[in-house]
Amino acid sequence: MKIIAVSNRKLCERPFLEQIERVCQMKPQAIILREKDLSEEEYRILSEEVLSVCKKYEIPCILHKFWKTALELECTSVHLPLPELRKLPEGVKEKFQRIGTSVHSVEDAKEAERLGVSYMTAGHIYVTDCKKGLAPRGLGFLKDVCSTVNVPVYAIGGIKFDEKQWEELKQNGASGGCIMSGMMEL
Repeated sequence: MKIIAVSNRKLCERPFLEQIERVCQMKPQAIILREKDLSEEEYRILSEEVLSVCKKYEIPCILHKFWKTALELECTSVHLPLPELRKLPEGVKEKFQRIGTSVHSVEDAKEAERLGVSYMTAGHIYVTDCKKGLAPRGLGFLKDVCSTVNVPVYAIGGIKFDEKQWEELKQNGASGGCIMSGMMEL
């Protein structure tokens, strides 16, 4: 089972780049730089720094949302919200080696696959503080998504370093899971 780390600098107790370095030392399959509150210019500045750290450890960095910034920085992996993926101009997809998106229904998953994603995240699967008050979609949802599409599906939402949980993800067809809090609080 593969682990994708998802960033959230607001959860870090130490300087963010120091935390990214610690995450890289854990050797996740990739890091999604998901800092939703930043403007594109702020995100670009942070991306340059994070890409440098990831390169040092040979960990792929997936930039989130800002595909133009990814192209400018020669980053070949991008994770786009589904509405952004739908609007992606003709010819842009081919410029990336990896494009992912987040899905919240089986219909989303089918559409994402039709749009040509390399992978998708599906969630949220377990209870998580990141989605306070929202009931998790659960393992049944994960199983439905995984059995519907032919691209890797990574569970997201409440994923921890917990063997039992990872076994549940595997049994329901996930290729891996995304960990935010656990990675940002290492």
